Amino acid sequence: MAEGVFSKMVADRKQEEIFSVESAGTVCYQKGAAPDSRAVTAALAHGIDISAQKACCIRDLELGHYTRIFAMDDNNFQEIIQYGGMLGEYLQVSKVADYLSDPFASSIEDPYYGTTEDFFRVFRQLHEALGNIYDELLQ
Repeated sequence: MAEGVFSKMVADRKQEEIFSVESAGTVCYQKGAAPDSRAVTAALAHGIDISAQKACCIRDLELGHYTRIFAMDDNNFQEIIQYGGMLGEYLQVSKVADYLSDPFASSIEDPYYGTTEDFFRVFRQLHEALGNIYDELLQ
């Protein structure tokens, strides 16, 4: 959902020449899989179609082409730091939850084992946090 939310923000503001948006997982066994139908439902309810997205693995990205990576939780954060270690001085890794207004939020929880409402909750969190990230990146 994060890629879809941020891509829509970029497209709505016609900033595609400034941003390269890509989503990738640190667990790669789902590579090539379609989004969970509940994620598609939550995104579509907000006018974002993510149905054509396919899961990607961080190992497939040229990390040297990016200046910022945003992780959903502590495990992802640590795995990205370890994987991108040699790029550490060039690549800034942050947690998405750090951009939420809730000071107690430390991660964006994976809603996979939850309900459809959990996907809607994660969508709302992503929309808030990614909007704040977008604003910061434009400064």
